[in-house]
Amino acid sequence: MGDYTDWNHERVLSAEDDITVVFHKVDRDDNDDDEDDEDDRATERIHLQYPEKKKRCPGLGLFYGLLATVFFSIIALLVKTIQGVHAVEISAIRCFFQMLFVVPLLIYHKTGFLGPRDRRVYLVLRGFTGANAMILLFYAIQQMPLADATVIMFSNPVFTSLLAWIFLKERCTIWDCVFTVFTLTGVLLIARPPFLFGERLHGIEGNYTNHIKGTIAAFAGAIGAACTFVILRKMGKSVHYYLSVWYYAVIGFIECIIALSVLGEWTLPFCGRDRWILMLIAVLGIAGQTFLTKALQIEKAGPVALMRTVDVVLAFIFQFIFFNRAPTWWSLGGALCVVVSTSGVALQRWYSSTHKS
Repeated sequence: MGDYTDWNHERVLSAEDDITVVFHKVDRDDNDDDEDDEDDRATERIHLQYPEKKKRCPGLGLFYGLLATVFFSIIALLVKTIQGVHAVEISAIRCFFQMLFVVPLLIYHKTGFLGPRDRRVYLVLRGFTGANAMILLFYAIQQMPLADATVIMFSNPVFTSLLAWIFLKERCTIWDCVFTVFTLTGVLLIARPPFLFGERLHGIEGNYTNHIKGTIAAFAGAIGAACTFVILRKMGKSVHYYLSVWYYAVIGFIECIIALSVLGEWTLPFCGRDRWILMLIAVLGIAGQTFLTKALQIEKAGPVALMRTVDVVLAFIFQFIFFNRAPTWWSLGGALCVVVSTSGVALQRWYSSTHKS
């Protein structure tokens, strides 16, 4: 009379996503003639044990997006208050302190300083376009009213959609074209070229030459920011975020030093207030980028982009409170066109992603 022996052993493997895989293996003797041949073979049962998901605080992503928006608005305000320091020098100082803050984070996360070999070209391009966008924005803020520069720079999501259609082959709809027209209309209302609005222009800070320089710089900065977003989309999550910020700071610092040497605009900031403001700009820049990244990690891009519209509102409030400058109807009309366009792009992307999921 043949013996029937069962023996079990279990082996536990933990995956990176915290899923526990348990293997149960059952062996049977060959002497059991009552079972089919298929049942005589060793069988394995796999159980996936999923850990309980932590409850996420509702609205936390939107709160992070709001914090990032407030920090970026304060940076623009601080840049406007600094006197006698060129925009390129402000950018250089921000990049320098940003490098100091990012180095410990790179060492902690063990990402290295160069990144994956097949992504270094994109990292260099991201640093170049991002640094140029920052320099152009700071220059625009110094040359024209704070709110006008912010509104034009805020138009970058519309150009991001167009560039993503050209380079990433993403879908472009008729609404993207409509939003682009609205954005360009808003920029024209803010710029108010004399051949359309006449020679007598009110509400312009300084002379019209500086105003048009600021408009061109802000518009070019919006294009640069759009290029940066497209490059970041191309890289995806294959590159650590802090490594991307590292390239942005290093390339921006080198570029600013070269530009300052050519222009001969290097000046020593005044002791006390201005130096503290310059360091605060760097700290707020890192904090704003960190909170914006966290917001995009736990919340969809559409709601976060809508939260960024608060940036425009804060710009008008800061301009009125700190510089005693009321916005003109032309500026308000241009801001309305740009906000409607960027909000439309965000809502369209949000609807598309929700509909697909």
